[in-house]
Amino acid sequence: MFSLKDKKLSKKIIQQIKDSNVSLTFMHVCGTHQDSLMKNGLDSLLKEAGVTIIQGPGCPVCVTTPREIEEMIHLAKQGHIITSYGDMINVPGQHHSLRYLRTEGHDVRTVYSIEDAVSLAEQKPNKQIVFMAVGFETTAPSTAAVLLNNPPENFSILCCHRLIPPALKAIVEMGEINIDGFIEPGHVATIIGVHPFSFLSETYHIPQVITGFEPIDLLMAALMLVKQIKNDKPIIQNEYTRAVKEEGNIVAQQLLKKVFSRENKEWRGFSTIPSSGLKLQSAFQKYDARIKFDEELRHLKNQTFSEPKGCRCGELLRGLIIPQDCPLFAKTCTPSHPVGPCMVSDEGSCHITFKYTKS
Repeated sequence: MFSLKDKKLSKKIIQQIKDSNVSLTFMHVCGTHQDSLMKNGLDSLLKEAGVTIIQGPGCPVCVTTPREIEEMIHLAKQGHIITSYGDMINVPGQHHSLRYLRTEGHDVRTVYSIEDAVSLAEQKPNKQIVFMAVGFETTAPSTAAVLLNNPPENFSILCCHRLIPPALKAIVEMGEINIDGFIEPGHVATIIGVHPFSFLSETYHIPQVITGFEPIDLLMAALMLVKQIKNDKPIIQNEYTRAVKEEGNIVAQQLLKKVFSRENKEWRGFSTIPSSGLKLQSAFQKYDARIKFDEELRHLKNQTFSEPKGCRCGELLRGLIIPQDCPLFAKTCTPSHPVGPCMVSDEGSCHITFKYTKS
């Protein structure tokens, strides 16, 4: 919540934006940003000042594809122990979720970290433990660190890690929506630093600000973007200097380079995005569930998997609509009975909108 000091500062920032007399659309790619915007009423304040902020593909659970969920469902049905985060096991696949499989007697477990899954593998050496490794640059280093520490041979991961900058490039090049500036995720930037975002300003002339998660952070980011546009100087600025270094986290970057290489990756709502995914390098492929269980998963390779009927999550992730534009929102699709991942995840725009508006 706003302190008295923050309230005074926020009013000054909003007034400066109003005085600029703009009509602009910014995109952020972080569920925590969306939560802070709506929880504190910043979305309404900024709209009144001429700035609309939309959420892009900043929810790792949301962008995970139906195919990846079906892979995990199939491995569970083969008798392996499946582990992942709570949000991920609640996302519906073609017919049901991983959580539903528990009612059929399959062993699907919620874990709070990849280390929990490794501990389970140590406790059950006669069972295969598969961890669904989901997340962006923020969680991928943890996966890398675990694999570098020689986990048990009965442990493997289904790698679903994705990278943010290539997705932003894809959004710009698709040209479906006019984006006047990007609010970049502070937690991703703590890992990769500032430079990996710079191409968007240098090549596509789009203003950018890396920011934190407090209300004042977001308001300052909006004001900084407005000033860039008014001055016609699109650059990448770092508002979150208290946490983000220019070079990022070198140790974490080294972990990623040791364990992963890039690959073309499909995202929910998108086609395949070049160099947007991470895959295990050859030295770590004994922990790659897709290789270890190739025979079991082979029949899925030529199948196509569609989005849930009526769900418009894919359009939401591209910034084309807001949750209320989906006919299922708050009707047949609610947090207790989600149709798509954007209503499941705490970082999903539908879930956040439902939580704060229920309309």
